[in-house]
Amino acid sequence: MRKASSVSDYRALAKARLPHFLFEYLDGGSYDEVTLRRNVADLQDIALKQRVLRDVSAIDLCAELFGKRWALPVGLGPVGLAGLYARRGEVQAARAAAAANVPFTLSTVGACSLREVAASGHVPWFQLYFVKERAFVAQMIETAKEVGCEALVLTVDLAVPGSRYRDARAAGGGLKRMAQVLSRPEWLWDVAIRGRPISLGNLEPIVGKRAPLSDFQAWIHSNFDPSVNWKDVEWVRRQWQGPLIIKGILDPSDARKATESGANAIVVSNHGGRQLDGALSSARALPAIADAVGGRIPILADGGVRSGLDVVRMLALGADFVLLGRAWAYALAAGGGAGVTRALKLIEAEMRVAMALTACTRVAEINRDILEPSGGQATF
Repeated sequence: MRKASSVSDYRALAKARLPHFLFEYLDGGSYDEVTLRRNVADLQDIALKQRVLRDVSAIDLCAELFGKRWALPVGLGPVGLAGLYARRGEVQAARAAAAANVPFTLSTVGACSLREVAASGHVPWFQLYFVKERAFVAQMIETAKEVGCEALVLTVDLAVPGSRYRDARAAGGGLKRMAQVLSRPEWLWDVAIRGRPISLGNLEPIVGKRAPLSDFQAWIHSNFDPSVNWKDVEWVRRQWQGPLIIKGILDPSDARKATESGANAIVVSNHGGRQLDGALSSARALPAIADAVGGRIPILADGGVRSGLDVVRMLALGADFVLLGRAWAYALAAGGGAGVTRALKLIEAEMRVAMALTACTRVAEINRDILEPSGGQATF
């Protein structure tokens, strides 16, 4: 594998290694991908305030969350089907996260099951979707308890799935998909052959072990529950005694409601630009939400984070912790668990530089004071 110097390098390597339809699923957003692009561009437009002649010889990147001290204020957020990007991909990513002392979040729609990932030696956070069959939702919560998950990430912005044009254009069964797979022999050997069984691990009890992944989106349309409301969040709160994180908040009033519903944290997120196209970027939504929450619960954020500089920008805008999404998935697709390890080291190194040159020696010192009052983010 060619050595990657940035997340952008990992994206290029992932594109070269994955079958076309799988890369498009990972890389794409909904509709015309306006919000997807805004997530990246709005973060990169934020100007940091460079300071000089400060003692930055000792920089501490550690952060506390839910009573645990992490090596970075960074976690691996949930990414659907990540287990298809490398052999037993979610297991590899979880091990890389454990070695780096950062949290890993397993998606409900991961290829590897929660029990498989937990058995690998690193018990993940578990990201939960609501499906119409409430008994199955309750069972997933029970499984998370049984394996010892430290946090439940309840994703609430997928009441109905956004249309993803790129997925539709890349779709195709039979000969078309087979041709895409055969054009990537390294992936074919690593994942499609040596990585079996290929299924939706957590959903096997209701979709079966042999459900074709080509029916994945159709299953979501049929089984995700558009009737979900705040009473359902309260129901989850009664089922789950550990830290409960509500993911998919973009509005300050929803953030306040989340704190009242018993959430222990929220994630400011637009689902990576994969749901409501035209919605605010996470970076633009974050400051007002931070003001509304007022420090009552931790705020996590994702969306468009492609570097350690972006992590520092998110923290300066009001996040307490930052989740990576595509960034770690690109690295996994490019180089397996070793790629994820390397990507986290790149993020750490970039954070150290950004903190040193903005005169921050601790994560707690990163705030809006390090942002230039003009230079791209004046309307934030």
